[in-house]
Amino acid sequence: QVQLVESGGGLVQAGGSLRLSCAASGLTFSRYGMGWFRQAPGKEREFVAAISWSGRSTYYADSVKGRFTISRENAKNTVYLQMNSLKPEDTAVYYCANLKLSGTTYYAPREYDYWGQGTQVTVSS
Repeated sequence: QVQLVESGGGLVQAGGSLRLSCAASGLTFSRYGMGWFRQAPGKEREFVAAISWSGRSTYYADSVKGRFTISRENAKNTVYLQMNSLKPEDTAVYYCANLKLSGTTYYAPREYDYWGQGTQVTVSS
């Protein structure tokens, strides 16, 4: 079955960096666009970044543009999220998901199929 497993979360001071990884299995990874979302306590899940199946196209939420970078290694079935200049408002559980083959709206959770269990990112001020 399809599994997406995130790792790399943790506690970091404001201004610091973290790199999240999402390892996929049970699907032909290179066929799917991938996305990162986050959810803070009491808030809805929000789009963070997405990358096309080839890696040629990337998309970011305005709140992370210029600070976060999404990338992928299809040979390793893994997508990454490099997070720099972290802020306390980046604190959330971060999830990766695969875009449905028919999906076109990369920022909408409904366009995604399988989700990981999430990894906690906490940024202290």
